Amino acid sequence: MKLKKGDRVIVISGKDKGKSGLIKEVFAKTNKVIVEDVNVRTFHVKPSQKDQEGGIFKKEAPIDVSNVMYDIGTKKEAKGTRIGYKYVTSRGKKTKKRIAKKTGDEI
Repeated sequence: MKLKKGDRVIVISGKDKGKSGLIKEVFAKTNKVIVEDVNVRTFHVKPSQKDQEGGIFKKEAPIDVSNVMYDIGTKKEAKGTRIGYKYVTSRGKKTKKRIAKKTGDEI
């Protein structure tokens, strides 16, 4: 998976299309990510001995990786790009770097 925790992404499909946020968690096995303030679900919790209050809570649910794209734009203007890899040689060692395919800049 090319996306990592802390990357700013933009949602490209679904009910939250156009929203952007930071990735909070990555689930590589299921190809899903949790993005802050995107795909928010409301659930009701009944009071119990463990949780005396109960009530209505909101929580972000996972969204499929195919529905998000890395964001290279500003906070006001969102621009998505694909991520590629580039091999850089320094001191005789090859290292793999992530690059934005649209601009060619290193991420």
